Amino acid sequence: MNGNEANSPARYHHGDLRNALLEAGRGLLEEGGPTALSIREIARRVGVSAPAAYHHFSGLDEIAVALAERGFAELADSLQAAPSNAKGQLAPAGMAYVAFARQNPGLYRLMFGEGFHTAFAGHDGIRTLRLAAYEVIKSGLSKRMQADEVDTAALFLWSLTHGLALLMIDGQFDAGTDPEKLVASVLRLSGKGLPTSAEPGGDMRRL
Repeated sequence: MNGNEANSPARYHHGDLRNALLEAGRGLLEEGGPTALSIREIARRVGVSAPAAYHHFSGLDEIAVALAERGFAELADSLQAAPSNAKGQLAPAGMAYVAFARQNPGLYRLMFGEGFHTAFAGHDGIRTLRLAAYEVIKSGLSKRMQADEVDTAALFLWSLTHGLALLMIDGQFDAGTDPEKLVASVLRLSGKGLPTSAEPGGDMRRL
């Protein structure tokens, strides 16, 4: 490391280094999944020493937690931005959910603890942000069905989209030439049999 490189941490005194380290970590995630995360490699990619990284993170677990928190915040934003209507159609939100996972497969796996289950267990920040994403799903369903049915239906839909997302990013089946159409079809089928507030016991014809 030359003199300029040795002084490089000084460029990040206002928080830029922390963000740069997280961005480098995210790049590693998408290249090799959660097991690819390494403080030494993250620091190398940013152009600083590993000890410089420890000024912002106590260890790799803390970096992983910060990345997961960012991931859940972005997921919630994606779900909120998905088009909807007064009837609470959820196909757009479900498609946004799966699309996020497909666009960020390494980050998505990390968000649900892959490789870092112990570090994530009971972590309040991750739990709060995960629930924020879940609340978007519940909010949409609350427009379509009775209040006492929302929790169960939301869990069903989250399980569906989470499972479908993992199957797709792991390449467990052939999604064909139009994956988005496939996702939309699965979501429409999943709505059959879910009661609406307007039609107790009826079908949710369109998610």
